[in-house]
Amino acid sequence: MPQRANENLIRTLRMTREMLALADEGDRDRLDDSCGIIYGIMRDMAYRLRKLADSECDRHRAAGKWDEVEDESETVHSI
Repeated sequence: MPQRANENLIRTLRMTREMLALADEGDRDRLDDSCGIIYGIMRDMAYRLRKLADSECDRHRAAGKWDEVEDESETVHSI
């Protein structure tokens, strides 16, 4: 079970990277200020979610619940 939980955390971190990319693209291509608000909120939520997921990954590692096989620490921390 820990492996699936950790995989989900990694997926969450990847999703935050996609959210940030979409926020950048959307902000660049927006037609008006109200679109900018949407992309600003998306960017803010992505950073908040990434911080929470990073902390959870660190807690799993500290508790010994992170297998080496699934350890994508370079991927996780570079996201």
